Amino acid sequence: MTASQDHDSRLVHLVDELCQLSGETEWVEFKRNYHSAQMIGEYISALANAACLKYKPKAYLLYGIQDETHEVVGTSFDPYT
Repeated sequence: MTASQDHDSRLVHLVDELCQLSGETEWVEFKRNYHSAQMIGEYISALANAACLKYKPKAYLLYGIQDETHEVVGTSFDPYT
């Protein structure tokens, strides 16, 4: 297994783990598609602060995940546009 494949495998495993949560948390948000740059900044700030308060080393904002079901549905979000 190459380093790239190992990295991809770990990311898939992480997404699977986060999708197993019973719902969003203070440090995990699921989004299907794009939000404004302002909204993304607010989410990142809030998630980072909440992760710190909950003694979590990281927070996650995952695109392409249906909020209610945690199903991986894909996204049209493109951070470069």
